[in-house]
Amino acid sequence: MNLLASKSKQIGDFLVTVLNDGEMNVNLTFLSGIDEKSAAKIQTEAGISNVEQIDINCYLIQGHGQTILIDSGTGGLNDTGGLLLKNLARMGITPNDIDSILITHAHPDHIGGLLNNEGEPIYKNAKIYLHALEIEYWQNDQALEQATERGKRNFSLVRRTLKAYSQKINIFDKNEPIAGISPIFLPGHTPGHTGFKIGKGESSLLIWADIVHFPHIQLPDPTISIVFDYDKEQAKVTRQNLLEKVVKERQLIAGMHTKKSGFAYIYNSDQQNSYKISYLN
Repeated sequence: MNLLASKSKQIGDFLVTVLNDGEMNVNLTFLSGIDEKSAAKIQTEAGISNVEQIDINCYLIQGHGQTILIDSGTGGLNDTGGLLLKNLARMGITPNDIDSILITHAHPDHIGGLLNNEGEPIYKNAKIYLHALEIEYWQNDQALEQATERGKRNFSLVRRTLKAYSQKINIFDKNEPIAGISPIFLPGHTPGHTGFKIGKGESSLLIWADIVHFPHIQLPDPTISIVFDYDKEQAKVTRQNLLEKVVKERQLIAGMHTKKSGFAYIYNSDQQNSYKISYLN
């Protein structure tokens, strides 16, 4: 697994850099609304050799005297990803340089990199920001009891992480966690799933987190969902509404499971309610 040269874009007062944490394999049978064979065909036609492999991106934001991360990658959990710290080091940045970490949601490929192998905080100086509903959900014992075995492992990781950073946790709702960075509530994938908008107007960037996992499959048909969605119907509505909005507003986007290059625009395709993606070079 090779480290990828980072890519940066100036957004208003902030320099935003996409940092790839590696890849993970996601079985195409986890998708709902399309059969495995058809999904594989779409991936192949898009030039993707490993049709079940998706990227894991994190974003570094520098500006106003602050060094901020959005998400932390997997931390190498289950031998997946774990390149974020190495990519930060290539930029001359250590974990102790990170002031704040904005968490889009608390799935393992987004918070797994917050703890070391001993269960201790890696980012000792960082404040951690999560949506209020995200914390509420993962601390809910009834939700834990109803979870699958995979889900129970996720609950355990979230609770260990929240405990380890207990003195550093900050909750946001509609308020800006950091001046110039606005939370955009995008429910469905998880109860508190949140994107972050940086800058204003035509020069802004929306980091939309997990609106899609397989862009070439879910953008042409936004009704296709994935097993990781907490509320599939809400996730579909959120995805469809957001896609319509970013196309209308010509909004630059970035995602955790878009290509390693990170930044892209979304366009209407030839069919109604169908979209395609164009990555920035």
